[in-house]
Amino acid sequence: MGTKGLIVAGMWVQAAGLLFTALTHHFEYWLIGSLLLGIGTAMVCPTLIAAVSDASHPTWRARSLSVYRFWRDLGYAIGALSGGIIADIFGLAWAIGVIAALTFVSGAVAALLMREPSAGYNAQ
Repeated sequence: MGTKGLIVAGMWVQAAGLLFTALTHHFEYWLIGSLLLGIGTAMVCPTLIAAVSDASHPTWRARSLSVYRFWRDLGYAIGALSGGIIADIFGLAWAIGVIAALTFVSGAVAALLMREPSAGYNAQ
């Protein structure tokens, strides 16, 4: 499937799990949504770290990973704040739905713009 495929598919599985959660009020379906979200996250998180590592020269790999983690963690903080604001104004289902849409769009951007790493620096 490759790095790009795992990232794109994982983001879309995450988006499906979030959307599933936003559209229902039954515990059983929330459980299914949570399972999809977990599976998608398991596909995406280690693959993104591997993609950053593959694209980084060994002498600056640690710095590139720390920059990636800074922006990822900043996204968590901004996402929590904006999700809270959306939930206060429109309700929890809307907040989860917006995050699902953003996750889907992020996967689409990766599908369109990400290049599959050829061999990277790890092949040397």
